[in-house]
Amino acid sequence: MTSLRGRSIGPVHDNGANMLYQHGTLAQLVPGLLEGTTTIGELRRHGDTGIGTGEGLDGELIMLDGHAWKVGADGQAIEVPDDFTLPFATVHRAAFQFQCARDDIGLEDLNARIVEANGRANTFFSVIVRGRFSFMKTRAVVKQKAPYPPLEAVADRQAMFLAHDVTGTMLGYFTPPMFNGAAVAGFHEHFLSDDRSMGGHILDAVLEHGEVLSQVFDTLVQHLPVDDPEYRRHDFGGDRIAEAIARAEH
Repeated sequence: MTSLRGRSIGPVHDNGANMLYQHGTLAQLVPGLLEGTTTIGELRRHGDTGIGTGEGLDGELIMLDGHAWKVGADGQAIEVPDDFTLPFATVHRAAFQFQCARDDIGLEDLNARIVEANGRANTFFSVIVRGRFSFMKTRAVVKQKAPYPPLEAVADRQAMFLAHDVTGTMLGYFTPPMFNGAAVAGFHEHFLSDDRSMGGHILDAVLEHGEVLSQVFDTLVQHLPVDDPEYRRHDFGGDRIAEAIARAEH
């Protein structure tokens, strides 16, 4: 693995590097508003790095260096075209700064130390970890068909993947608790192995050795799917958003 110590990933001085762009909200997935309302091509206009999910929860998406990869229920990663549609995604222009190197640390402890080192529990930021993981557990939801079921109903329709001694990239976003619903409060992290044989939404992991980089945002651009009639007329008042997100995301 090439060391990133002392330098950054991405165009540090590019305009918009302090801006986080999000299409849709996690809350809208709760009642089953899973129609694709943006495209990878559109997201590329706002960032080269990010995560999301496809229409009907079609795979776990991870965008790295401008390339978008989907990990589906078969566990394999495939690069998706610009016309691939998504109901929810978060992207930004990469300008990561080296934070630290870590060895033999579990996901929960790693995330806690990242927040502590940033001192930014009330700030949006992204984290990227590139290295070797002695253990990685991920999942991908089976693609749903319209009419789409609520998010909680698909919790048992997911495939889980386990890997040991895998080298790859963990990419995630931290959302302050006050914004729970727009995204999941805390960390939302996806993984992609270097050989593209494994990835998905991270459930658990142990980092054997890797370098941690982070990027802080002072601006959130929230883009809503106002052209989708189902989104416009849905009443979110009866949806137990926080509880449903907690059960579905962890």
